[in-house]
Parts: sequence; structure tokens; C-alpha cells
Amino acid sequence: MGDFYQNGIITTLHNLSRRPLEEMEAELIEFSKVRPMALILPCLYSELETDAMPNILEHLKKVPYLSEIIVGLDRADESQYRKALKFFSVLPQKTHVLWNDGPRLRAIDQELKGEHLAPLDPGKGRNVWFCMGYSLATGTAESIAMHDCDIVTYDRELLARLIYPVANPNFNYEFCKGFYARTANGKINGRVSRLLVTPLIRSLKKVFGDLEYLNYLNSYRYPLAGEFSFRRDVMTDIRIPSDWGLEIGVLSEMSKNYSNNRLCQVDIADVYDHKHQDLSADNEDAGLSKMSIDITKAIFRKLATNGIIFNQETFRTIKATYFRIALDFVETYRNDAEINGLKLDVHAEEKAVSLFAKNIMKAGNYYLENPMEAPFIDSWNRVTSAFPSVMQELSSAVAADMEEFSE
Repeated sequence: MGDFYQNGIITTLHNLSRRPLEEMEAELIEFSKVRPMALILPCLYSELETDAMPNILEHLKKVPYLSEIIVGLDRADESQYRKALKFFSVLPQKTHVLWNDGPRLRAIDQELKGEHLAPLDPGKGRNVWFCMGYSLATGTAESIAMHDCDIVTYDRELLARLIYPVANPNFNYEFCKGFYARTANGKINGRVSRLLVTPLIRSLKKVFGDLEYLNYLNSYRYPLAGEFSFRRDVMTDIRIPSDWGLEIGVLSEMSKNYSNNRLCQVDIADVYDHKHQDLSADNEDAGLSKMSIDITKAIFRKLATNGIIFNQETFRTIKATYFRIALDFVETYRNDAEINGLKLDVHAEEKAVSLFAKNIMKAGNYYLENPMEAPFIDSWNRVTSAFPSVMQELSSAVAADMEEFSE
């Protein structure tokens, strides 16, 4: 059970009372009459073959307040897309499956690339972006939630608590971020958030002072959570990265586009576990190594837009400050684990800290060598300005795919 403490400059909505799920869902049904709701599920085809996705579907079957579910399907050939359509056909909600690798959506992608408006790289960011565009094209939902498809501890209460803040007409929130304790199987997880993001933010505060953006990021209890919800208008102006910087990029856009009192975070689960990435210490293009570089670059880019000037000496100072703070965090988490009867491998934790410290320098060097890089995907407002027919094309392409390949 959480406490009621409000940390930072955004609202935290706690889980204080173990409210019955049925009671919350009854309210959401009433809210849906004013604010129709949708769920975005960005997934890889391979995730359909895990234990997580069938369990997620079993829970979603019982969700009574969603108007539609939008599935973004990556890395699927034609036969796999057909299987995916069959897989998701059991859902009672109106369900749309975007075949991102299919010829129709690829043709739209190529059309946008002609004007440099399409995502440059494949990945979750690109998947989410197209799902947002499709949601805008259908025009059905006013409140939208999104969560990952590898959650092995999924329960539909997670979704109810996640979407409630942006669905309740009495609330004024435009965006809500989910948070949870990353413990499972007797261990503390969440290494990148614990050992990179939080100590890096604290280090940057030490180097650059009490910047509003850093205080803002530091307010989120789990900034890398893939679960968030938002109002429809958020999707029109948001510009997101296509790499592992997606979650930090979304938070940065929210701080730019909305005042803090329109943003919140909510406790959505007591237990949360999902697929774990390898550390990949010998490969900066994979696993947690790539993730740490992409996330760090996203933070540096945002600070640069706020007027912070970086050079080689700055990054060396950040790395040294980070390393000391992060090692102190290892001791903190070791004690936290021990009092809760959990395991924590101090050697593995310090190996991760050493890798992340090196990758802070790599991210810094990359930033200095590519100062004109524009890694953000353009907003749908800009896309529709250049291609007024793109929404209709997107909607028609998805409908044609589903009609042609459904069995």
C-alpha cells in the first residue's frame, strides 16, 4: 500500500484504500458516455507467442468501458498478420490491428518519407506514432491509454487505474503516467530507472543547479514506465523519439506543451514484471546498453533546448558526479532489499553502474558529433498540414488489410 506523500511538482495519485475494481469500472462506464475510451497496444508479433499476451487478452475481454482497441503490430509477415487478426478477434471491443510491415502502411510511410515526415527508424516509437495517428483518424476516443504487451503480471485493474485520471470529467488532467514497484521473484528490478535515470538527474542538478526541467523529471516515480494515458488532443502536437528515448521524450513533450497541474502519475500495480533486457555490456547497439545511451541522449537534447551548453569537459564532470551518486544508490537499494527480504546482487549492480557511466560519455560524444540531429518524429498536426488526406489513407489502409486477411 502506498503513502499519501506528494513528491515533486506533479500530482501523485496513490493506491490508499484497495477500492473494489467493480466499483471503479462502474464509474468508468459512466465516464465513457462523455469521454469514449481506447487502448493502444504496441507489440511485436513474437509477443503474441509468449505467456504474457494470452493473459492480457483474457483480462481485456472483461473490460466493459473501452470503445476500441488499437494494436500496432511490428515484425510480422503476411501469415503472421493473419494469425494476429485471429488472435485478437476474441476481444469483444472494436479492435483494429495495424500491420506496420504490410504493403499498404509501408506505402503511406514512403509517401511521408518523400517530405521527410516519416519516422527514420523502426521501433516502438514508430509503432506508437502510427497508432496515435490511426486513433486520430478514427476520431472515436477522447481518452486513450497505452501499455506494453510483455507484462507477465497483468491484471485489468492496472488499466482501470491508468485511464481513470484522464477519463474522469471532474479531473483536468491531460496526461497520466503509471508507476509501480519493480519487484518480482524475490528481486528488485528496474535497473535502468534506478541506476541510470534517477542518479543521472540528481547529477545534472548538482552540475547545472535547480533547473525546472530536472525537478520535473525527478517528480516521476518511474519515468521509464511504458504505461501512460492521455486526452485526445495530446496526440496532435506531440513529437516523440523513435528509439529507447520514447518514454523520456514523451515526458519532455508534456512539460513543454502543458502546465504541471494538467499532468499526474498514478499507482497502477502492487506487483509488476515484464520481459527483461540483457545488460549487453559488449554491444552498445543492444539491450540495456543501447537503452541507456538513447535515454541519456534524450535528456541531453532536451537540456540543450533549454539553453544548456555542453562540451567534453561538461560530460566528464557529469560522468564523475553520476558515478559517485549511483554507487551510493547501490548501497541504498541493498539495504532496501535486505529489510524487505529481497535479493540484490551488488556486484551486478555495480557492473551496470560502470557501464552506464561509460555510456553517459558515449551519449555525450554522440551529441557533440551530431549537433544537428533531429531524432523526433514530426507531430501529426504537421503531417496533416502537408498531407491533408493522410488520415483517410491510414484509416482505409487498415480497414482494407483487415478485410483482406481476416479468415
